[in-house]
Amino acid sequence: MSQYLEFSDISKSFPGVQALRDVSFRAESGRVLALLGENGAGKSTLLKIIAGDMSADSGTFTLSGQPLMFESPHDAFDAGISVIYQERQMVPAISVMENIFAGSLPQKRRGIVDRAALRREAQSIVEKFGLQIDVRQPVGRLSVAYQQMVEIMKAYRRNSSIIAFDEPSASLTDSEIEVLFRLIGQLKNEGKIVIYVSHRMAEIFRISDDIVVLKDGQLVTTLKTAETNEAEIIRAMVGRDIGDTYANLRRNETYGETILEVKNLVARHVKNVSFRLRRGEIIGLAGLVGAGRTELVRAIFGADKIRSGEIFFEGKKVKFSSPAEAVNAGIVLCPEDRKEQGLVLYRSIRDNVSMPVLSKVRRLIFLDDNQENALADEAIERYSIKTPSARKTVIELSGGNQQKVILGRWTSSKMATKVLILDEPTKGIDVGTKSEVYQMVCDFAAEGIAVIFISSELTEVINVADTIYVMNGGRITGSLERKDATEEGVLRLAMLTGGVHADG
Repeated sequence: MSQYLEFSDISKSFPGVQALRDVSFRAESGRVLALLGENGAGKSTLLKIIAGDMSADSGTFTLSGQPLMFESPHDAFDAGISVIYQERQMVPAISVMENIFAGSLPQKRRGIVDRAALRREAQSIVEKFGLQIDVRQPVGRLSVAYQQMVEIMKAYRRNSSIIAFDEPSASLTDSEIEVLFRLIGQLKNEGKIVIYVSHRMAEIFRISDDIVVLKDGQLVTTLKTAETNEAEIIRAMVGRDIGDTYANLRRNETYGETILEVKNLVARHVKNVSFRLRRGEIIGLAGLVGAGRTELVRAIFGADKIRSGEIFFEGKKVKFSSPAEAVNAGIVLCPEDRKEQGLVLYRSIRDNVSMPVLSKVRRLIFLDDNQENALADEAIERYSIKTPSARKTVIELSGGNQQKVILGRWTSSKMATKVLILDEPTKGIDVGTKSEVYQMVCDFAAEGIAVIFISSELTEVINVADTIYVMNGGRITGSLERKDATEEGVLRLAMLTGGVHADG
């Protein structure tokens, strides 16, 4: 029997922000509905309302005409709704089978867990999904992808009729994404209502049947995937035609002297890497997952131990024993995992921006509120951070705006940034904000800042970087100038196993 989930005039506001305003649409069983919009469009707020994490201020949503009203996530579970967030909701220390059946463990008499039945039933679910997982091992030992699969199996075990995915592919490899899509296809074939949030257009056109676009908390349009195209969706999301993003970039064409030189560097997952970076230059690091790109920049930044090799900064040999030493020298890193490693989520924008320069915003032994406010306002204005106040906590911001806070921190007027390392700077942010980030990177280079740009999206790194160094197995396997770079050429180098020096 087919079902439908219908939203009618859903509104939700927070202090200074109207997150949703009179949003109405329908999601149907046996179909995948893609929920799209720029960061801050209201997607996450809508998912939290579905999940019972918060309540709408006004409006209703119904399942096949029956009103739904939740006071907690448990109410949503009981109604057959599961939301799978980027941040997985599981206990890493306990087994796969215990996570799958959390809250509903099969029991013998007197409340004793029936472990034989638990293992048997969990194994049955794992086999149904065609996965090779030992249900007895702790979830924390699984890859990110398989942890994601455990979340899906939890939802399946609960017999959820509605399953929503929030950026599920953000941390997955291509092969892992294929497994995810197969599982979602299975849910669709079983008549589930599937809501899918992603910023990756290729995924949207491959997996969805219907598209809902939000902007600034309001419904812009609903579309049939088979009847639209990428340009139309982007126009709906950003409110304008952004044209050829890369062709329109204003680039720096003049480089200064070499500012950073790495010679025969060996560190964790890094093997004999050499390259040079000039002032005002953007170099890209490309490669498949596990190639060693993040480990390379962490070693340069002083976050990982260097086993051998040399680093020269501004002509002098250096070896940073900590990130703080690198920052003091003028080398900064925007990490791949901005929530875990880049931000203090429950502190304000102001606190996060001023954090590395506290010694420069003091008046005697006290922090100078005026200087801290000025730095935060500078970041908000320069990067168009969407917020009613610099005192808003960072966890309340969208992913794109969180990324802008990190950029605001490292490029403030109190910082003397000379080398800016960006590790997956557009991960989890929308197409409109991506184009802003690309131009920001080019603007940094025009200011004389040297940039190291890491991205798993080949189109991105090929079109933003001036020179692309390709890594595999911890080694640089080749380099290409932007004018000569193609996706095929980069992939060919990414699959080579022999390393070469990149001294050019």
